[in-house]
Amino acid sequence: MVERERCNVGIRTVRTFAESALAYIGTSATVLGDVNWLGVLSAGAFGAVTAMLLALTGLPEAEE
Repeated sequence: MVERERCNVGIRTVRTFAESALAYIGTSATVLGDVNWLGVLSAGAFGAVTAMLLALTGLPEAEE
């Protein structure tokens, strides 16, 4: 059961990273060359850390 929860946390973290990064790209630039890639990584990392911290309180996706 613990391994499954870890897998769920990992999946949630990666998905949140991608969603945060895409949201930042979508709001920061209209041309791919204008994207602040450090900002994209920062936003993604912040989202990933937030997802991991929220996972400490429990995973609603996990079946009991």
